[in-house]
Amino acid sequence: MKLSARNSIPGTVRNIEMGAVNAAVTLEVTPGITIVSIITMDAVKSLGLQQGSKAYAVIKASSVMVGVD
Repeated sequence: MKLSARNSIPGTVRNIEMGAVNAAVTLEVTPGITIVSIITMDAVKSLGLQQGSKAYAVIKASSVMVGVD
């Protein structure tokens, strides 16, 4: 797999919460640390995602914001 994004984090699918159009996919990237991505149901199916399968969180952003109260 070759991507232009520099932040590709391997993980294991821990949960897939299906909605009407989208799904929330939870990847565990290290014990106790997860990343959640909202993707289409079609993407879940075409990638063959299921609990326990290996996948990557690929992050490409022009900015990352941090906020506090």
